[in-house]
Amino acid sequence: MSDFLKTSSYDFILPQDKIATFPVTPPDSAKLLVYDRKNDKITHTIFKDILEFLPDDLTIFLNDTKVIKARIFGQKPSGAKIELLLNKALFMDRFSVMIRGKVKVGTKLLFDKDLIAEVLELNLDGSRIVEFSQNEKRLDFISLVEILNEIGHIPLPPYMQRNDTKEDEINYQTLFAKKDGAVAAPTASLHFTPKLLEKLEKKYGLNYLTLHVGAGTFKPVDVEDILSHPMHSEYFEIDINTKKNIDKAKNILAVGTTVTRTLEYYARTNKIQGECDLFLNPQNRPIIVNHLLTNFHLPKSTLIMLVASFIGLEKTLELYNIAIKENYRFYSYGDAMLII
Repeated sequence: MSDFLKTSSYDFILPQDKIATFPVTPPDSAKLLVYDRKNDKITHTIFKDILEFLPDDLTIFLNDTKVIKARIFGQKPSGAKIELLLNKALFMDRFSVMIRGKVKVGTKLLFDKDLIAEVLELNLDGSRIVEFSQNEKRLDFISLVEILNEIGHIPLPPYMQRNDTKEDEINYQTLFAKKDGAVAAPTASLHFTPKLLEKLEKKYGLNYLTLHVGAGTFKPVDVEDILSHPMHSEYFEIDINTKKNIDKAKNILAVGTTVTRTLEYYARTNKIQGECDLFLNPQNRPIIVNHLLTNFHLPKSTLIMLVASFIGLEKTLELYNIAIKENYRFYSYGDAMLII
């Protein structure tokens, strides 16, 4: 039996052709693997039939974060090309970013629309702290997003190994995306169509919270003891109505890992706003979320460890191997799994 506290235990071999680089059309025609824990039963179906598997007394929560055009290309004063990925806003109009290319503190990076990023700090985790300005005016988050919408690119995950297209501006965004701030989509929600959302709303009512997905979601666990992994943090907020519905819910479906982490962080801290750095794994299991809808995740990632917090390591790997055998598509534009 594998040790669920070892990162190597969460490894699996995924053929390259199982990585989805484009979404299926329509999105609810994606495959759906349903795992019924009570009966230890696996069902293969399609996403649009998800209502057939959901219990009646269910409260559903989704993430209304909006992906921003967080990837921009520019140059150093020397003319050398540079690529910058916005991670998240910090205090005092400072921002955490990832920069491809060597930079020093004090370097000013030049982009279109007279946008300048000045490097203020170099962090040990590879991130950089910068300030943005335009025409000598320092920019806050709202002003920056307006410029990024003009010059930036949708930050597709690196494993897609392709440039973003105009179609990704629609496909890599949920139908209910509302609040700017994510650099990765809450991908379990990409499968919904307006018709399917309408059915869910009519039967259950839908609740929204916000967690701005950061670049840390793709950070591999690079220590062998998973409990030594420094979990990334992401900004979240839960409005009063959603809080009330969490408090009275008896049966919760979290649509995605980001929703799961937000709900579970709230359950442990009673905070409705702040930075969520909760790491769910088989030693830190969910306490209020009992149903999970999610995609298939990277080997040795905190996301597959979160899945294992619901059903254990052995069952997780078993389901993943079945999914590979049954030609499920993996990762952000891939197929889905429902744990009930």
